[in-house]
Formats: sequence, C-alpha cells, structure tokens
Amino acid sequence: MATLRRAMKLPHATALVIGTIIGASIFVQPSEVTTQVHSVQAVLLVWLLSGAVTLIGALICAELASMFTRTGGVYVYLSESFHPALGFLWGWAMLLTMHSGILAAIATVFARYAGFFVPLDATGSKIVAIGVIVLLSAINYVGVQHGARVQTLFTAGKVLAVVLIVLLGFVLGGRVEQHFVGSSTVQGETLGGFLRAMVAGLFTYGGWHMVTYSSEETVEPAKTIPRALVIGTIAVTAAYMAMNAVYLYVMPLDQVAASSRVAADLADTLLGSGGAAVMSAIVMFSTFGGLTGIVLAGPRVYYAMAQDGLLFRWFGALHPRFGTPHRAIVLQAVWSSVLVATGTFRALFTRVVYTEWLFFGLLAIGLILLRRRADLTRQYTIWGYPVLPLVFAFASFAIVINTLIAEPKDAAIGLSLVLLGWPIYMLWVRRSPRDLRPLTSDL
Repeated sequence: MATLRRAMKLPHATALVIGTIIGASIFVQPSEVTTQVHSVQAVLLVWLLSGAVTLIGALICAELASMFTRTGGVYVYLSESFHPALGFLWGWAMLLTMHSGILAAIATVFARYAGFFVPLDATGSKIVAIGVIVLLSAINYVGVQHGARVQTLFTAGKVLAVVLIVLLGFVLGGRVEQHFVGSSTVQGETLGGFLRAMVAGLFTYGGWHMVTYSSEETVEPAKTIPRALVIGTIAVTAAYMAMNAVYLYVMPLDQVAASSRVAADLADTLLGSGGAAVMSAIVMFSTFGGLTGIVLAGPRVYYAMAQDGLLFRWFGALHPRFGTPHRAIVLQAVWSSVLVATGTFRALFTRVVYTEWLFFGLLAIGLILLRRRADLTRQYTIWGYPVLPLVFAFASFAIVINTLIAEPKDAAIGLSLVLLGWPIYMLWVRRSPRDLRPLTSDL
C-alpha cells in the first residue's frame, strides 16, 4: 500500500515558508503601505509590525503542528479545535478560489512578465500561465522531493536577489543627494491610514501557513515545521524591512508610493536604463518559486479531506510508485487552469481572499480551546500565552471587519461563497456518514 514519503527536511520546509511568502509584490509595488502612511518611519514600522503579527500566527501554527502531525495543516487544526464542518469550509474555500485562485493569479503575473521577452496576446498569456501550472504540477506529481528541491533552489535564488539588491542599493545609492525623504504631503499620520497600511502589509506576508499542509511528508514534523515557521517568518520580515529601507534610501517616499515597478525604478536610478528587463526577470523568477510551493501545498489538504470522507475518496489515493496525492494534484491543476482560462479567478479571488483571516482568527481561539484537552501532547508551546493568541485573533478579526466596512458588497459576496460550503457539507455527511473517519487517529 502506497504511503506519503517523508522527504522534506528543515531546509526544504524553511524554503517553503520563505518562498510562498515572498512573491512579486515586494519587487513591483510594496502593496498599499506607502500610499497610506506619509513618513519613512511609519512605513518601516508598518512592515515591522506586520511581520510581528505574522510571526505570532506562525507561532500559533507551530504549537498546533507539534500536536497534530497528520497532513492537512489548517484543515486539521480547525477540525480538531471546533468541528469537521469548519475544517471543510476551509478546504472548500481553498479549492473554490482561496488557494486555486492565488495559484491562477500568480501564474498570470508570471505570464504577464514573460511577455516582456516574448510578445504574447491575451490567449498566449493564458497558455503560458496554464503551462507553468501544468509543469509544476507534473514535477510534484512524480515526487514531493522533486518539488521540494525546486522550491529550495528558487527560494535560495530569490533570497540572493534580495541580498544583492540591498547591497547594491546602499553601496551605489550613496551618490543620491538625499536619503529617506518622506512624503511631500503636509498631512500627518492617521490611525485609519496606519491600520489600512497594516492590513495591506499583512496580506503581503500571506502564505506562511502552507508548510503545515505536508506534515506527513516532513521529517520529524513536530520539530521541523515549528522551526521552519519561526526561521522563515523572521527571515522574510528581515528581507521586507531591508528591501523597503533600500527603496526609501535611494528614492523619495512619493516616488516609491507612485511606482508600479519599484525594483525597476531602483535599478534605473542606480544603473541607468534597463530597469524593465531587470524587473521582469526578477518577477518571473520570484513568481515561479512562489508557485512551486503553492502547487506543492494545496493538494495535501484535498487529499486529507478525501481521507476523512469529506471529498470523493478517489482524490484520497496515493500514486503507487511516487507516493504522491496524484489525483488531488491533477484536481488542483485542472481547476486552477479553468480559472486562468476563463479569467474568473479575479472576480472570485478578490472577494474571497480576505475570509482566510476569519479562519486564522478562529485558529488562534482554537489553540486556547485545545489547551484544555488533557489527551493532547505538544513538543512546542507558544510563549506569551494567552496574550499573543488573543492579539492575533483581534488583528485577524479586525481585517475581516475592516473589509466588510470598506467593501460591503464584494465582502458579503465572498463570505456567502464560503458559507455556501455549509449546506454542501451537511448534504455530504448525510450522503455518506460511514465514510467519515475519526480525526484523532493521529494521536
């Protein structure tokens, strides 16, 4: 009988954390942070605090990962903390658009920048985007070790690119007349602007939790995953701080805020023309690396759901030779490709993506509930308990509330799409109650 193979060690798991967080936005336009606050100090503080909140989330997942070593990550944690229905809603949202949509979106970004080197029309861009999804799915189909190695290679290259940009920026940027020039606007900082900047910053740190999805393919997951989460999150925070520091060292805040290709503008300022080519190559490299981790992670959740009887059992099969959830990988590749081909990922993803913070907040509350269970053992405990989990829950729910207030119509549609999974879950359970397996089988 085929089983998942433990091939991911600490370097691979850490690369998965770093690689899935660092995508294209830090090279193209550092989210909406620089348009919401007006001083260099405030910008850097937003990135630091966003990293700190993300680290708290990573620490929460670290403790949960040390308790539950079954593949599925957040799906398993929500099911164990509350009810299998909540875990199902997470998996439903992932498959519908939250994970599949971000896969489609990033593949489309990759294709858009490939068009700088090879002219592509709309159809050509879709073919390239679908092609990269299929390619990376094929790599992961033939073994998690192959996907993990590609992820590690591209993450190492991405980190090297960040280091080189920072070093060149501070070395060559010395000839710029003024450094760390704030906004020319006379208005001061507002609490609302700062909070909106924090929301934007937190979204840019997204993806840190995906390493938990592949627990059964990780060597000593109860130790490896917590360490990877902590090391990876701290490394990304340092990279984001350094990148934004060098941008603001070389260019005025107004220029950074107005730029849609900030890494290219930095290159133009330091090296003259050619920034567009540099940016396109960096973005393609970075998005390819990010896609590798996203393609690897998602199918493990669908596999776990099928194993629990919450998805067609057919998707819970493992390849007899490669030991991978091959049918779940194909499911993800096909659906993500459909989203690319139809362009529907934009309408779905932008409305649903904020709801992941609702689940993250519940994850923090779930950790507090699980502390009461005497039957659980853990190899890692979060420090600052229960203050830090409560702080993270507050921040997560604040993002949800802010989105509902700022974009009530789209936010309501997105939440409705997620909640649509509830009647589906009820019908599924009534259809095949005997297929449900006890979630505590890994204890």
